[in-house]
Amino acid sequence: MHTVVVGTSHVSAEDVLAVAREGARVELSADALAAVAAARGIVDALAAKPEPVYGVSTGFGALASRHIGHELRAQLQRNIVRSHAAGMGPRVEREVVRALMFLRLKTVCSGHTGVRPEVAQTMADVLNARITPVVHEYGSLGCSGDLAPLSHCALTLMGEGEAEGPDGTLAPAGELLAAHGIEPVELREKEGLALLNGTDGMLGMLIMALADLDTLYKSADITAALSLEALLGTDRVLAPELHTIRPHPGQSASAANMLAVLAGSGLTGHHQDDAPRVQDAYSVRCAPQVAGAGRDTLAHARLVAERELAAAVDNPVVLPGGRVESNGNFHGAPVAYVLDFLAIAAADLGSIAERRTDRLLDKNRSHGLPPFLADDAGVDSGLMIAQYTQAALVSEMKRLAVPASADSIPSSAMQEDHVSMGWSAARKLRTAVGNLTRILAIELYAATRAVELREGLTPAPATRAVLAAVRAAGVEGPGPDRFLAPDLAAAEAFVGGGELLAAVEPVTGRLA
Repeated sequence: MHTVVVGTSHVSAEDVLAVAREGARVELSADALAAVAAARGIVDALAAKPEPVYGVSTGFGALASRHIGHELRAQLQRNIVRSHAAGMGPRVEREVVRALMFLRLKTVCSGHTGVRPEVAQTMADVLNARITPVVHEYGSLGCSGDLAPLSHCALTLMGEGEAEGPDGTLAPAGELLAAHGIEPVELREKEGLALLNGTDGMLGMLIMALADLDTLYKSADITAALSLEALLGTDRVLAPELHTIRPHPGQSASAANMLAVLAGSGLTGHHQDDAPRVQDAYSVRCAPQVAGAGRDTLAHARLVAERELAAAVDNPVVLPGGRVESNGNFHGAPVAYVLDFLAIAAADLGSIAERRTDRLLDKNRSHGLPPFLADDAGVDSGLMIAQYTQAALVSEMKRLAVPASADSIPSSAMQEDHVSMGWSAARKLRTAVGNLTRILAIELYAATRAVELREGLTPAPATRAVLAAVRAAGVEGPGPDRFLAPDLAAAEAFVGGGELLAAVEPVTGRLA
């Protein structure tokens, strides 16, 4: 297990994934601790003055007009955490909470939030102890940051509320901290607010979705190529010169991937004498255009994620020269928009994959394959209902593609009168990513069975590698009807775990 060092500059997406998914340890650099201490000195100086400063000596949101005296300021910071830890619904996944905590720590270490160094160190200690606060599905509007989710995390730092230990057992947070020798934090001026004000939850989910979708888009190029091959289609439409004249980089990359998978195939474009085709159907012929547009969407989303990783999101912020200024950088619009955009692209990728699957199962359009790829059609139903499952998933993908960021519900007595709904956009994208994995798994299942039914024809070397790997993974080939759900679950794990990509790349070289 490697260690991620957090300094004053931004961390990388790889760092976030390592901490969130792999449990990497976190260390704070000396320059980060120095920057945190310097910013804290500014906050302490302001706290000693009689003039009110938002977050230091005032209430919050619509209550910011009240000046808070010294004797109540520790209580003020405790209260904001307790009152804002108001989430409801199912627990959020461990990796999401770890990403959220790590990204908040990253901003704390920027030297712009004004917390004490011991608060930052405690955040790192909790991550390293693999203590995970209980965070709930509902509570964030994606403006003023992911307030409720971050509040539940801050509550754990205070030794309050519930958390999950490294063994997965739920326990009072105070007991878990004590078991790992971690002292609860006694919050001081501005610290409660600084722990809550960020886009960390939605950003963490964006970074993880980008990693998952990178694998899935490459996998979609593979499954599209297998479907083209099984349908005895032509690979001439994948020629580089056809994609150069429409210079979208994602389109060219997808076409090149498909061409690499199909290299050496004995099925493509040579067996259409009985039913000549001038052109293949759109779901086959336009696969690079649709997957390519999604790839370009991913590229834009990565740019937004990189910018947000370089940001210090808090309100107010400590600036060089001792200024503490209110701002609106906590608004999640930039992140929310790309989260919604990715859900739209993923829905369309799932939709075109389902159309190819349906074509493989329809004897009137599959160019010689048995109905529903059944062993004895009529006695056997083959993959008929697998396509129903795929269609249900696609239908939900379309519902999930409705933008969350187009909505806004005013809050805090109309002080916070426009919000991003970025957390909601991130949550539905996670569901969409899971659905897309299942949709591609069903296309893979159908396409591999269809290729094997083309007896006497030799598939591409990459296809043969997929067939060997998928069968070794427990996904069975053609034959009489059997309990299908275990096969589909194995195919889902094969795609989602990156095994499909791992089977192909030794043959094709690294896919783009």
